[in-house]
Amino acid sequence: MTLFAGAGTTSATSHFINGEWTEASGPTFAVRNPLNDELVADAAAGTAADMRTAVEAAAAAFHAWANLNPGARQQLFLKAADIVDRRHEELVALMAVEGGASRAFSSFQIRLSSAMLRQAAGWGYLPAGDVLRSDVPGRTAMVTRKPLGVVAGFTPWNGAFYLAWRTFLLPMAFGNTTVIKPSELAPMSAGLIHAEILEEAGFPAGSFNVVTNAPGDAAAVSEVFFEHPAVRCINFTGSDKTARILGAQAGRALKRMVLELGGFNPVLVLDDADLEESIKAVTFGAFLHQGQVCMNSRKVYVHRSLHDEFVSRLAERVQALKIGDPLDPEVIIGPLITDQAVAQIHERVQDAVDRGATLVTGGTFEGRLYAPTILTHVPADAICTTGSDETFGPLLVIEAFDDVDAAFRDAQDVPYGLSASIMTRDRARGLDLAQRFDTGIVHVNAPTMASEAALPVGGVKDSGWGRSGHYAVEDFTEVRLATMSSEPGRYPF
Repeated sequence: MTLFAGAGTTSATSHFINGEWTEASGPTFAVRNPLNDELVADAAAGTAADMRTAVEAAAAAFHAWANLNPGARQQLFLKAADIVDRRHEELVALMAVEGGASRAFSSFQIRLSSAMLRQAAGWGYLPAGDVLRSDVPGRTAMVTRKPLGVVAGFTPWNGAFYLAWRTFLLPMAFGNTTVIKPSELAPMSAGLIHAEILEEAGFPAGSFNVVTNAPGDAAAVSEVFFEHPAVRCINFTGSDKTARILGAQAGRALKRMVLELGGFNPVLVLDDADLEESIKAVTFGAFLHQGQVCMNSRKVYVHRSLHDEFVSRLAERVQALKIGDPLDPEVIIGPLITDQAVAQIHERVQDAVDRGATLVTGGTFEGRLYAPTILTHVPADAICTTGSDETFGPLLVIEAFDDVDAAFRDAQDVPYGLSASIMTRDRARGLDLAQRFDTGIVHVNAPTMASEAALPVGGVKDSGWGRSGHYAVEDFTEVRLATMSSEPGRYPF
């Protein structure tokens, strides 16, 4: 089956269940290009019954997949990586018309996805456990890691292609089967295209399943994840607001959860920083994918001795970023995903300006194309600078500081803890500050968006819990103790 063969209307009216493209039991819904609202695809409006069928298919396939030898699993992952590489241009076009992703961002995702597939191909050969000493004579204690069973995943619309791989590939690499529910804003980029790739690669039926749903139906369809006993873990990437709702459901059902949520992602530019490198890192970190990624930089603290030149040169660089149709390979800033996203960012820019902030550049929009925006002198009570609610869009706040410790405390005083960046020529000083940050990720002399497939990505506080890379073995397996005694037992009665 070919879901997408280029930039044009296509059909995605089937779910992928038990290795087959299965017509939905419900109607279809329209998936539209965020740039111009043109129809991109008709997608299946799945129901709870569809999701239940998918979970049961994953449960039936679990034992065979969990017991597949690591060499066979490795060949499947490597073949999938080759297919991803081969379909690069098609995938770029899909992410442009469905999610508004520029070529730079789409290619970034494709490279990460291919790299993660190739790395995961070897994880089956990681140590499977430990042999422990016992105080009981003649007893051998063996601790092994076992896959959980069915892992259910919610895949997001932003960074859809790569984040979907991360959602289901990590549990699959450790022997779990999966069912995912893609975002209704990007059902192909966030799941269906992956099913097509895994089908071509020859993955066993039921090991990977996808059910899509229409807007407004997510709660009813995903309720199956919490009700069905075969689902042992729920993997969610998205907002902390939605995670709180899902977490309450998981708590009632005693389901394990892995969460990768939002971030405030501050940058500290110290007085000895390389100004040019800092400007490049901040431009990339703040405005990749129009600021619609959880690791985008939201606020930059710049030492006062560098502040004015930093702001001037950053604004000049940002103003040169081409805005428009992401199918144009020179475009860096594409459309925001919805009208609501445009309204939110514009309201927050206006709120800051009304309170006395200086608008350095941006603050304008045409349709869903919002110009990358920089604000300075933003009052502490403006919504966009408090860090209490993530601003998802191309908006960057810059603040001058004199005392690095005071700037550090302010950067830490937010509920999120995903990523942070420190720019300095003094590597020892940078690493000292990095150790003090209460975030899951800290980069010294690199942007907050410095992702690699092998590195453990994840947050603390309201940014979630769990990690990617091979560290995900902690999240998607359980420890089992088995003992064997070679001598008669001694009992008190």
